[in-house]
Amino acid sequence: MTITTSPSTPTSAHNGSGASAVTASVVVGTAALSFTDVIAVARHNARVTLDPVSLTEVAATRAIIEALAADTEPHYGISTGFGALATTFISPDRRAHLQSSLVRSHAAGSGPEVEREVIRALMLLRLSTLMTGRTGVRPATAETYAAVLNAQITPVVHEYGSLGCSGDLAPLAHCALVVMGEGRARDATGTLLGGGDALSAAGITPVVLAEKEGLALINGTDGMLGMLVLALDDLARLLTTADIAAAMSVEALLGTDAAFAADLQQLRPQLGQADSAANLRRLLHGSALLASHAGPEDTSVQDAYSLRCAPQVHGAARDTAAHAALVAGRELASAIDNPVVTVDGRVCSNGNFHGAPLGYVLDFLAIASADVASMSERRTDRHLDASRSKGLPPFLAHEVGVDSGLMIAQYTAAGIVSELKRLAAPASVDSIPSSAMQEDHVSMGWHAARKLRRSLDGLGRVLAIEIMTAARSLDLRAPLTPAVATAAVRDLVRTVAAGPGHDRFLSPEIEGVVALVASGAVRGAAAIDLV
Repeated sequence: MTITTSPSTPTSAHNGSGASAVTASVVVGTAALSFTDVIAVARHNARVTLDPVSLTEVAATRAIIEALAADTEPHYGISTGFGALATTFISPDRRAHLQSSLVRSHAAGSGPEVEREVIRALMLLRLSTLMTGRTGVRPATAETYAAVLNAQITPVVHEYGSLGCSGDLAPLAHCALVVMGEGRARDATGTLLGGGDALSAAGITPVVLAEKEGLALINGTDGMLGMLVLALDDLARLLTTADIAAAMSVEALLGTDAAFAADLQQLRPQLGQADSAANLRRLLHGSALLASHAGPEDTSVQDAYSLRCAPQVHGAARDTAAHAALVAGRELASAIDNPVVTVDGRVCSNGNFHGAPLGYVLDFLAIASADVASMSERRTDRHLDASRSKGLPPFLAHEVGVDSGLMIAQYTAAGIVSELKRLAAPASVDSIPSSAMQEDHVSMGWHAARKLRRSLDGLGRVLAIEIMTAARSLDLRAPLTPAVATAAVRDLVRTVAAGPGHDRFLSPEIEGVVALVASGAVRGAAAIDLV
């Protein structure tokens, strides 16, 4: 089992803004969305189509809500206030205002704008819940959400505002506000507009919310779930890239692939470890560098942990991602709202909006990312230390003493790793009571997701610095040659970063390799079957 081959996990190697289309249309209905569906809409602008049969179920559930709205008995979210005001009865003539007021008051975010792909993911996931027929919204409301996605209108959502319970209230409220024709949004070109102007330009009529709809649009875990799916997509690429980086370092540092043998890995049958070791064996196959010191004349007893134990660390991260994907898959199959309309027609309050299941695994992934990056930085440092690099010049400098080589590139990696260690501190163990102690325990899942995105960015940068460093070391081992796969990656690096030579402006070269890692080009250059 791997995090890249399971049918419920993402497979895309893309980490861009969504400019390139890979899926023409994603059908949203009562069935769960797949990881691929979320990535297609969030990152590649796939169009959304609503399943007609599911729309019929949405209409049937709406009829139940309308019947309860006419009841003289109060029903939470339909004819009452919210949260700590749940016992306040609202008269029929004020209920539309109640719903719009809910959205306006909850659109209270602050700070920088959240990334476009995150907003598209959370809107798609909220639409998916609406289409389960368990929330009580009108079909027209779901259709408007789909229209906004298809017009590539992106509501402005802010960094701060969600406590992860009841779900991601503020981020979802900012999206709902635009669907109402208010708030702010960016159009398909990225131009900032008022929400009403953005809808008008796309020919979309704003929604006037009816009973229960305000709650249904904001009461979900869609932000943290969307970021988890996006993170798993990134990790599928980054963990394979980590294996590539480790393979290049093993070669360039005159290590051995003997520790990666399949029979040794089977003695500890961890799934991710086996996959990582298999990747390393494939990457190093046919390496003249390894062959050059593989005989009895090699005095090395065993490699340092950062080389020898790469499958164990990378594999543990893979297994952590596999567990996170299992949790995310279950969440994609969920209908998160409060109250919900059950299959037998009851309208029931519940606690399914609590983000603990997502918050935990988001934190787990930040821990794994920090550790993979930490091991990568240790390998980078080993290339630069003449006492441990087996014959390479200090700091891989061209003219030792005059040139500093890649000394400060390692500083950059070390600084990032230090930051990733801080980001590995879990958000999900924190809780700040809110809503007059009605919401007295919150998940902080949104915060766990936000810091994970920063962690993954840092991991990609640390791996890029190792790959750039290992590429220079491989060049300095000439005339000995690396394996075909690692040589191809080295050659790709040379398209954005020059080989050994006198000191030069390094930052653009680092950023060039970072872009190759982020785009999946490093993974593609290996041109062999990797998991």
